[in-house]
Amino acid sequence: MKASTKFKQEHKKDFGKEKIEILYEDKYLMIIYKPEGILSVPYPGSHSKTAIDKIEEIMRKKGIYSKNHRPFCVHRLDRETSGVMMFALTESSQEIIMKTWHQMVTERIYHAVAENSKIPLADSGIIDDGIAYNAYNIGFVPKESDRPNENAKKVIKKSKNSAENKSIYAKNLSYKNGKVEFKTVSARTHYKILERGKNHTLFELSLDTGRKNQIRAHLASKGYIIAGDENYHAKTDPFFRLALHARTLEFIHPFTNEKMKFERAENSEWLECVKFGTGNKDEPVWTLEKKNLHHQFDRKDLVLKIKNELRKPVLKKDLKKMDFIQRGQQKSK
Repeated sequence: MKASTKFKQEHKKDFGKEKIEILYEDKYLMIIYKPEGILSVPYPGSHSKTAIDKIEEIMRKKGIYSKNHRPFCVHRLDRETSGVMMFALTESSQEIIMKTWHQMVTERIYHAVAENSKIPLADSGIIDDGIAYNAYNIGFVPKESDRPNENAKKVIKKSKNSAENKSIYAKNLSYKNGKVEFKTVSARTHYKILERGKNHTLFELSLDTGRKNQIRAHLASKGYIIAGDENYHAKTDPFFRLALHARTLEFIHPFTNEKMKFERAENSEWLECVKFGTGNKDEPVWTLEKKNLHHQFDRKDLVLKIKNELRKPVLKKDLKKMDFIQRGQQKSK
């Protein structure tokens, strides 16, 4: 279990019991708000309840669930990504929506808080680097020197015998001249910087393609790791969650031709964090775990210990060495 997941299991009140919110529903499709922490749909080996499970439960309680009227996936959000999602409610609706997705969806906007990078980035632009996937099925933009691990040949051989259960990693490997290489998929992300802060940057993003981990991988390739992202080794976790949110979904209804727009803003603390450097300032739990501190303390004790360390009184001799801003920060603790 990941350190961030274990921490949430111990501290998040609704861990494993997250609730979805239905924003719109007709006989063809449903729009929901998915909170962070819940999978969109099941994956092999997963036992936790997903957004599609929750929809089924709601429909059963209403008495409107049947073999011909039930939720079907048309797109996904990562487990730790919150935001607006669409589900089809019949198999034929799913087929039509997925076939016409790029024509019917007119706007799909995400917001993200990312750690600042040393790589200069214009206020707006496009990132269109191809994405590969590692052995953990995590997307990344490969460098020329990147090569799959030693087990890659075994993975390819095994996947040939079980094509249906092929992992994303196996699907994106190529075997040429006795060598295994990463095979990239095209990906195109539009970005706009909404706010630059001392430690973080607030991004607005939209996608031309919907690849797994696309935003996370593209921003990481430019040095802008999304805050709270353990998979990409973020150094900060200001909101105790991945700071990625699917804010807006606008589309032409594929059956009524009505233009529809659903929007759910992220928490206002995201902008405050970027502007004023607020938010949790403790080290992320996965950083602490690497330092082996988790072997010495219970998780709760560990967080408490860090906070107490930050609140220790500063000696007068140390205050003299600080500038007036640093002194003010000490007084505000």
